[in-house]
Amino acid sequence: MRWTYKTTPEKEKIIQLANDLSVDKTIAKILLQRGISSFDEAKKFFRPSLTDLHDPFLMKDMSIAIERIEKAISANENILVYGDYDVDGTTAVSLVSSYLKTYYPNVATYIPDRYEEGYGVSYQGIDFAKDNDFSLIIALDCGIKAIEKVAYATEQGIDFIICDHHKPGAEIPKAIAVLNPKREDCNYPYDELCGCGVGFKLIQALGSNKGETNNDLIPYLDLVATAIGADIVPMTGENRVLAYLGLQVINTAPRNGFKAIIHQLNKKTLTITDVVFIIAPRINAAGRMKHGNYAVELLTEMDFDSAITSAAAIETFNSDRKELDKQITDEALQQITENKEQKNATSVVFAEDWHKGVIGIVASRLIETYYRPTLVFTKSGDKLAASARSVKGFDVYNALEQCAEFIEQFGGHKYAAGLTLAPENYQAFKQKFEEVVANSLPEELKTPEILIDTELDLSEITPKFYRIVQQMAPFGPQNMRPVFSSSAVRDNGYGKQVGADKSHLKLHLIYGADKKTYNAIGFGLGDKLPIIHNDIDVAYALDENTWNGYTSIQLMLKDIK
Repeated sequence: MRWTYKTTPEKEKIIQLANDLSVDKTIAKILLQRGISSFDEAKKFFRPSLTDLHDPFLMKDMSIAIERIEKAISANENILVYGDYDVDGTTAVSLVSSYLKTYYPNVATYIPDRYEEGYGVSYQGIDFAKDNDFSLIIALDCGIKAIEKVAYATEQGIDFIICDHHKPGAEIPKAIAVLNPKREDCNYPYDELCGCGVGFKLIQALGSNKGETNNDLIPYLDLVATAIGADIVPMTGENRVLAYLGLQVINTAPRNGFKAIIHQLNKKTLTITDVVFIIAPRINAAGRMKHGNYAVELLTEMDFDSAITSAAAIETFNSDRKELDKQITDEALQQITENKEQKNATSVVFAEDWHKGVIGIVASRLIETYYRPTLVFTKSGDKLAASARSVKGFDVYNALEQCAEFIEQFGGHKYAAGLTLAPENYQAFKQKFEEVVANSLPEELKTPEILIDTELDLSEITPKFYRIVQQMAPFGPQNMRPVFSSSAVRDNGYGKQVGADKSHLKLHLIYGADKKTYNAIGFGLGDKLPIIHNDIDVAYALDENTWNGYTSIQLMLKDIK
């Protein structure tokens, strides 16, 4: 692991902010590193409010979109709410469709089949709209690259409103309205919304035209918070407000679908981490293993008993997904070893029977073993389809662009992308991708990085300090849980490996003249046992641990040196 320390702000600014907020200098330093430098900014950060949301009509084409939807309603047209099969897409479809249905009945939903139609807007979906007399499609979390598809829909007499957050290409589809804060010609103040977030701005605008306030939309925020967590968008600005308030909804008055999932868990209060690792994989499992419609049905279910039945089905999909994911990961690791590719700059693996629904997860798993840009291919019809994942700091989307001659179709983000190519191009593509990455991946990015906020004396860890750190949640990109380091600490001699396979490390760290002990757990750090008998430096986050009814602050170790 590379330990990288964040830049330390100017001493005067730290002292000033510490005085203004009546907090210690370490807390002031962490806040300054997150761009918070005044009392008012801190108040907005610690107490997010609906009043912090921007006017939805600041987004380009919003007025046109609302006008078209209102025209459809007054003319009794059928509206099809269309979205991708992942968490962001299915939550967005659930959000917009359930909102419209509160006052207009002629609304249906459409999620493309991951295997038959693939990602985004499909000709099959447009034909479905045509055959069933839909004259307006609202596309969520997809559509920004669907130039030919939108043109085809227009020929069929179907209008499109696109609500997307992916990076636009040189040309924008000729839809009635294209809502995307990443458009070059859009001056919306915040451009990091997820697809469900753009859907929320749409219903915010529809609601304001009907005289509703932001308070009327609070029940929809459980969906938005889930999408924000799952889609790994920055936890800043509007995303932070929507996630913070959405978590409150999840924990106090969730919709039946979430209630049914939570009902199966033994957890009282869910954090954004729980949403990402417990709720999101289950919603995703529907589209991965069966069909995204199952997720939309669960998230829009009005009857709790029916929601319990749906959640049980999705639980089965998730168990099947876990088994497949483990099996394919093992096979992929074996392939890398057999082909003697351990020292490559990339991992590119392929088997035609691998399940398309889990190859993205497998790519992420491979990065845990071989830390480098990774592609997992499988057969999809007469093509090969792949999921790409990258390492921190390396833009895999750009790397794929340089291999475009061998690719038929690709899209995505800096760290995650999808592509298809013809089987005969696989070897040439693999070679080219290896060359591109080998020539452009800086040496330091080949080692995982721990970004450390600040050095900390263990004696600074008090209940008050921990409470303030916890109030910085929800955590996510650009507002990660603070990571600290402490130097020259020592285990009290009872440190040991724990877990069924002894892969974790349990320590009792001693520090300072008073020899106070601090509990620490290091998941996956069991192999570090030999070095704990001397003074060590530790990198860690803080969490609570409850044991036998007693709750204490615990160090969650990231690395030991």
